[in-house]
Amino acid sequence: MISQTIVDFTTLAIASGGWMEMDRVYLQNRILGMIGETKMETTEIRQSPKSSLQLKDELLEKAKMNQMIGTSTSEEEMFAAQLMDFLTPPPSIVNAFFAQFYSKDPQSATDYFYKLCKENDSVKTRAIAKNIAFPVETVYGNLEISFNATKDNTPVFHEESTSDGIPKCQLCMETEGYKGSNTFPARTNQRIIRMNLDGESWGFHYLPEGYYNEHCIIASEQHRPLEITQRSFERLLRIVEVLPHYFIASNADLANDSGAMLAHDHYQGGRHHFAIENASIKQSFSFTDFPNVAVGILQWPLSVLRLQGENKADIAQAAYRIMNKWKGYSNEDLSIFAYSTDGISHHAVTPIARKTSAGFELDLVLRDNNTSEKYPEGIFHPHKEVQHLKQENIGLTDAQGLAILPGHLADDLKEVTSYLLDEENDMALEYKNWAGQIKTNYNLTEENVEEVVKEEVGQAFIQALEDASVFKQDEKGQAAFEQFVAACNFN
Repeated sequence: MISQTIVDFTTLAIASGGWMEMDRVYLQNRILGMIGETKMETTEIRQSPKSSLQLKDELLEKAKMNQMIGTSTSEEEMFAAQLMDFLTPPPSIVNAFFAQFYSKDPQSATDYFYKLCKENDSVKTRAIAKNIAFPVETVYGNLEISFNATKDNTPVFHEESTSDGIPKCQLCMETEGYKGSNTFPARTNQRIIRMNLDGESWGFHYLPEGYYNEHCIIASEQHRPLEITQRSFERLLRIVEVLPHYFIASNADLANDSGAMLAHDHYQGGRHHFAIENASIKQSFSFTDFPNVAVGILQWPLSVLRLQGENKADIAQAAYRIMNKWKGYSNEDLSIFAYSTDGISHHAVTPIARKTSAGFELDLVLRDNNTSEKYPEGIFHPHKEVQHLKQENIGLTDAQGLAILPGHLADDLKEVTSYLLDEENDMALEYKNWAGQIKTNYNLTEENVEEVVKEEVGQAFIQALEDASVFKQDEKGQAAFEQFVAACNFN
């Protein structure tokens, strides 16, 4: 009975904290009208046996039956977001609840906010559940492989504007409560936590289809280009002080950084333990100017420096010095060039901050987006040998040891598996060389073939990371890396 669905949905709305029992009749009539019904049947007020998403589905289906909405996906999503907005307190109330929980401890605050976002469907738990992930043991630790179903259809966010230009992009605070359109996603049920960073207003929210647990965005209130500066390092370290159970990072402010949105200044973070966190330091350095900051080269497939210490300001200054040194660094023998002949800069860093029991930690991934005739996609980009699995450049999540691969690969690899077992298959030609090598290198059986394919996907991911490394994992590359770090120690 649809009336009972309306009552159960209303009960959840009141429980969310944005409404009171006095509002029940008002809410029920609002929902009744939205779905195209005219009267309520006798019902009972109870604890619903169904989830908020199940109730939303029933209301949406009734609205479609009553022709209250069209048949396009965007119309359904906009209608659903308006329904779920009833389950979401206004921004001022959500921020007040967040502050109240934060007064107890930071994790309680994010637990409250993330739970709210899952229940009101602003975090798309159903879409996320379709992703396939598995670990792969490697010489660099246990890396993770993810076949992301949403990646086949749309990036995690993209930069198109609405027709009137407000909001300018999906990271703007003006998206909060935005109805959406055919070209811009519905955000009626979105809420943003306000943060003050160095006197500037920033907004914290979760991505609808995040790549890992509690994948969040912290975006500037101003729609301005992403740029890594000393203040960026200072903000990153300040944020992990405020949210010590999260890592916070930034894409490089460089074109061809996979998944990077450069039009709006922002950081990404979340509550996920990446393999890079466990990477050991294979070569340590100390800076004369920053004696309390430890610097080390990580045992990692990319070229990464780790800065550690208790003083945020010192770490930020040391990181800024290293970044500036990298921006001007060239090494012709290694095909590393800071600038093109027309003066365009090709170097940047991807910073990743964490709070540890000993203080603060800041990883700097050195990036270079130069191209050549041999490597038109990028000299330091996944090369042809692995592009059947990883075509895009290495992004922020990849760099930490979690491969974000297209969801269709899960089906593609089933065909590869059939080919490896000499069974009937429809394997695409692009996998032929790779699959042939696997056949040559392994004694394959029905019992081991799945694990072999996973292992080989992991090895291809490592190769993609090593391709993107500016200082290669050989004697010549590592010697140059050490010389570069030593050259950063100037007065």
